[in-house]
Formats: sequence, C-alpha cells, structure tokens
Amino acid sequence: MGPGWVMALLGRSLANGSDGEQATMDRRGFLRNILAAGAGAGLSCVATLLGGCAKRDEPVATSTAAGVTSTPTPATGDHEARFYRRLADDAVQCELCWRRCVVRPGELGFCYNRKNVDGTYYSVVYGRAAALQIDPIEKEPAFHVLPGGTIFCTGTASCNNRCRFCQNWHLSQQTTWQVRHYDRTPDEIVAQAQEGTAEAYVQRPDGSLGPFACDAVSFTYNEPTVFYEFMYDIAARAKEKGMWALLHTNGGMNREPMLELLGLMDAVTVDLKAFTDEFYSKVSSARLGPVLSTLETIRGAGKHLEIVNLVIPTLNDDLDDIRRMCAWIVTNLGGDVPLHFTRFFPAYKLQRLSPTPVETLEAAAQVADAEGVQYVYIGNTPGHRRNSTFCPRCGEMLISRMHFAVIKVSLDQGKCPVCGQEIPGIWWD
Repeated sequence: MGPGWVMALLGRSLANGSDGEQATMDRRGFLRNILAAGAGAGLSCVATLLGGCAKRDEPVATSTAAGVTSTPTPATGDHEARFYRRLADDAVQCELCWRRCVVRPGELGFCYNRKNVDGTYYSVVYGRAAALQIDPIEKEPAFHVLPGGTIFCTGTASCNNRCRFCQNWHLSQQTTWQVRHYDRTPDEIVAQAQEGTAEAYVQRPDGSLGPFACDAVSFTYNEPTVFYEFMYDIAARAKEKGMWALLHTNGGMNREPMLELLGLMDAVTVDLKAFTDEFYSKVSSARLGPVLSTLETIRGAGKHLEIVNLVIPTLNDDLDDIRRMCAWIVTNLGGDVPLHFTRFFPAYKLQRLSPTPVETLEAAAQVADAEGVQYVYIGNTPGHRRNSTFCPRCGEMLISRMHFAVIKVSLDQGKCPVCGQEIPGIWWD
C-alpha cells in the first residue's frame, strides 16, 4: 500500500455520508481515521509477507527453484541465446553459468536476461548496452596488459550474482527495462571504440578533451556472462579489426562457454570475492567452487589472468582465509598471477560498514608475499606504493603508477632492465 492511501482516506473523511454536503473534521477525528487505516495497512503487509512478495521495483517472480520470473519481454530482435538445452513441455535448461536454471515457457532465468519463449531461449539484452565508456586499462584492473592503454567498455543490466556490496548495483541489480540503454549493434560499438567516442568526451593522454581511438574492447560494470551473445559478437568484430579484448568476470561461467569465449579474449580479470563458501552464499548468493574452476580453466587455456579480491571489513578480511586463498593461487595457478587487494567503500546494501583500513590491505599483501605471490597490488588507495609494479627478483620498480595513471614504464621487451627477469603480461614491445 503506497502513500496514495493517505490522500484517499482524507478524501473519504471529508465527504458527509447521507446528505452529500461537506463536513468539517477536527484534528482528533482525522488522526483516529489515519490510525485505523494504518492498522489495516499493517495487517495487509503481514498477509503479503506471509504469502510471499516481490520487492516493489522488481518483477513479480513465479515460485520456481530457478528463481525465474514472468514479465513482458522487451523487443530484442529475437536473438536466440546460446548454451541451453530443451526439456519436456517446452521448458529449457540454461547451461551458461553454474546455476543451470530450468526455465518454463514465458519465464526468465535467475539473471533476468534470458527468456523462454515457447521452448526457445532468447537473450533480452542483445544490442541493449546500459554502459558505454572509455576507461584506462588499469581500471579493469589489468596492470600487466598494455600499460597506459585505453579500453572501450560495454555493460548491460543485471547479473547472475546478488552481491550486497556491489558498487555498480544501479546496473547489475536492475533489469533491462529498469535502466536507460543505448541500442547498438556489435559493429556500431566496435566503430565507436575505434573512433574513441563514448557517450561523453574523455581526457586524451595529452590532457585535452575529445575522442581518441581505444586499444581494446572490454566487458565490465555488470557480469558479462549475462550478455554472453552480445559480448561474443562484439569481441569477434573487434578482433577482426585488430583490437585487443578483455573480460572482467565473477567467474561463474561454465567451462564450455568460457573456453569458447577465451578463443577471442586476450586477458581476463576475475573477482575472487572471498575464500569461504559462507561468504559466497550469504553475501553474494553464489558459490565459491565454480569460481575456482573458472580460474583453472583460464590459466589452463594460456590466457593472461589477474585476480581481484575486494577486502570487506568483518566479512572476508580474516588473514587465515586470505593465507589459504593465496596458497591455493600459488599451488593451482602459479605465483606469477597478479593479485589485487582492493579497498572496500560503503555501497549498496553494506552502507553501514566502514571503508577497509589501509593497514588491513597491507597485512593481506604481506600474507600474499609470504605465500609466494609475486605481483601483489593494493587498489582503491591512490598513491600507495603497491599501485606500482616491481621486479620479483631484484625489486626494481618497473611500472610507476598513481592509482590508474601510469607515470613511467621501464620494461625492456617484457623484462626487467636490471636483472632480466621476464615479467608475465601483454606489453607494447
């Protein structure tokens, strides 16, 4: 019951019952009617809660294990989804991410971005970009990829996680019909990337404002898994034009679609949000296991990989868990995978938590050092020494950074100029 009920009550209270004339109501009478209506509204809310209700700004969901929902589908050009199988009675099972939603006709998957229409699964976000922006490649973060380069970023609405701390919740926790979007084809997006024109002018490397060509396309802001078909086609067009392609993911994609996508990707950044199932379940409505499998898949495919761990006070900042995470990385992926410990700031549903103390990030970095991680960064802390890249053998500063800005690159064909240590990454020379 919304605020309109107060006005409706006021109108009813001012109307006289039998003779149709207007009556005057004193303050006590008005308050008495308000309280009575409020009690009725409270009983109505209790009944709704007991019966199950959807959030006011979300589609009303049907009662299915997959968490799917029945809503009108925006016109999308009927772009059929990939990686699903047909079941009996026109149901389908999505095979794109670990959730493997079983979706009945007329319903959407958990991500709200894929819909079953009479037994055929469709993407409802293909060609509907909710974010088009030019960023420094360091913002990905991808610190070992084309230092100082620029990426043309594409994102849409929604996600297959429900992270309570998401800084991009206005995109990731909304549906495509709740956000402003730009109708773009993959060819148009690649053309924008090559021209360097986003929805606003950006600062060129020389400090002036205006368009300039980007070095790569990137898929970020919300989880790219949920716009897989759109992403895949953009990346394919970009590669045809000689551009690089990057992906920033939560790691929930299944192995088969990930392997196919990696055929187009040059580098991947994965959020390893914590190293406990409890965190993933309670804070992200997700699971840790699929993320670990994805990390191994990417590394096994020989693609450049970087890992981000957002350190959230009281939730995933236990140093023993961080030590176990770092040991797993070194054992299963290798010590040369860059690891970014990123500072948390209050966002979305975790507004009451404090920002991560810098001392906590430094302690996590020291744990990573001790476990054998060779490239450990501290993010969201501009000016910190660990914004920069150092040689793990001799300690020489190889890339000087201030937050996302590259000050100086001292690599010699991907090697330390002092001791000759080879530094993993994708370098200009």
